[in-house]
Amino acid sequence: MGSIIGAMGCSSSVADRRSENVIRAAILIQKWYRFTMARLEMRRRYSLSIFQSIEYADEQDQLQLSNFFTFMLDHCTHPDSVSQIFTSPSAPQVVDEDLCLKEFEKKIDVPDSYYGPRLSFPLTVEDANALLHAFRNEQLLHARYVLQLLSETRRVLKEMPNITHLSTSYSKEITVCGDLHGNLDDLLLIFYKNGLPSEQNRYVFNGDFVDRGKNSMEILIILFAFLLIYPNDLHLNRGNHEDYIMNLRYGFTKEVSKKYKDHWKQILCLLRDVFSWLPLATIIDSKVLILHGGISDTTDLDFLNALERNKLKSLMRPPKSVRNRQDQMKKRIPTTKPSKHIANQHVAGKTQHISSSGFTEPPGSNLPPDPALKEWKQVITIFSASNYYEEGSNRGAYIKLNPELTPRFVQYQVSKFTRRRNLRERVGTIESSALKSLREKIYAHRSELISAFAQYDINGTGRISVNDWAAAMESVLQLELPWRMLRSQLAQINPDGEVDFMSCFYDLKMGQPIKEAQPALAETLCRYRKDLEIIFNIIDKDHSGLISLEEFSQTWRLFTSHLGIDIEDDSIDKLVLSIDYNKDGHIDFNEFLEAFHVVHRLEKKATS
Repeated sequence: MGSIIGAMGCSSSVADRRSENVIRAAILIQKWYRFTMARLEMRRRYSLSIFQSIEYADEQDQLQLSNFFTFMLDHCTHPDSVSQIFTSPSAPQVVDEDLCLKEFEKKIDVPDSYYGPRLSFPLTVEDANALLHAFRNEQLLHARYVLQLLSETRRVLKEMPNITHLSTSYSKEITVCGDLHGNLDDLLLIFYKNGLPSEQNRYVFNGDFVDRGKNSMEILIILFAFLLIYPNDLHLNRGNHEDYIMNLRYGFTKEVSKKYKDHWKQILCLLRDVFSWLPLATIIDSKVLILHGGISDTTDLDFLNALERNKLKSLMRPPKSVRNRQDQMKKRIPTTKPSKHIANQHVAGKTQHISSSGFTEPPGSNLPPDPALKEWKQVITIFSASNYYEEGSNRGAYIKLNPELTPRFVQYQVSKFTRRRNLRERVGTIESSALKSLREKIYAHRSELISAFAQYDINGTGRISVNDWAAAMESVLQLELPWRMLRSQLAQINPDGEVDFMSCFYDLKMGQPIKEAQPALAETLCRYRKDLEIIFNIIDKDHSGLISLEEFSQTWRLFTSHLGIDIEDDSIDKLVLSIDYNKDGHIDFNEFLEAFHVVHRLEKKATS
């Protein structure tokens, strides 16, 4: 019996050891998994920080060039008057806006071959459903119906105040949506999850319906259609992208001209007027303020309420009265950086405020403070475009507000392609794209960065400490990024732990056709590429995609003069000739963009 008992004890101890090993292995796997997931999340977050910081910096650059854009627009664009949208050698002007529906029918035929929705006014829910069905199947609404819809939308918007007041007593909940940026799938998913707009299902869409995505026009048509059907239950605030100058830069103008080749001018001109009539803010139960881009202690609701909003065609060229008051306040009050693209909460007082990203300085900011806005209980930023920077980069969200005004967040992500890749692959794509954008920013400020590095490199060794390198990067780029964390992705380090600061530029160069251009000119081209795209579109009045060499040369001279950049005339001439890559005497849009392309040599080697 003793031997048997001993054997049983030995078997038990072996089983115990096996069990302990299994537990240890499970704990190790769990730790490894948590560590891996934490690292992936860290990479995803700093990639988003890069995108957000660069986007904000670009917006600031554009604001700094607003005077130049105003000058360009005053000399290069067609008249503002919407009554001239039908002006042609053979067509009379349409002055009476009440006649627009009939005039559109007279002037624009809808052929029998058109199989899309045929709208009649006033619109019905069946019309809205037909639009949703058509857009799901990638159909276009005919230009006549687009123009009629925009004309009717303008008529309704003109009757609305600058600030809309809503009450939850008329419905159980109100849904607040943020930026959509042309992502139709996000809007369709919101309607699928939350239901279509109706008297019982009220919505507030807080601006930035257009630009960047490929279906801005469809989003506008859907929202405007529901606005006409439920004018008391669907509400639209204006965002900073409901602005024809922003549309030149971020894609909406190009989208409209591509989709409506024969009538894009009329559509864009009418849209410019429609955008100017969009309300500026919404207040729910006198307690929740919803507006695009955020607030400061200088926001003045009385000023917003009294503003002649239709005169604010673009934030880049506000009316003189607004410019004067903003200039006066800028001397006394600094501007703060708004929060970006995340649904978050910050405790700060007594009243709720919901914003979505966009307006760096909304109409009415930098003005004497309204006492009602001095204290805030909760500030929420909501962003409704998922996959905004890259596929899988972020979720979208909307807010449900009940009668107690308690916010409930609903998150989602359109996942047509996301499920085909695992998390590591998705984060890798986001990170790679973010770092590419950051390296382009670094190249654009190459000279300034080298000077900043040199201030820390007293002995001229070409090496500085990681702390000094991070300080120099931030002092020049001012992106508020975790530079020490990013160092391994951007610069090489020697065995002594010092940064070889010139290695920031080892994997970057300007591509053809201007790699031999004056160095200062090449950097300037890269830095102001997006602004130059606006200028290109302003010069290209008929949006044919072509401008003459002389037009481009004259504009570039104006641009460099405005920036105070000393560029030799022969260098500009060489630049213009080199951009005309096919030597046809014109610069097309592809040639224009290729001229400002930064080549990432190391990335190309890795993918070849």
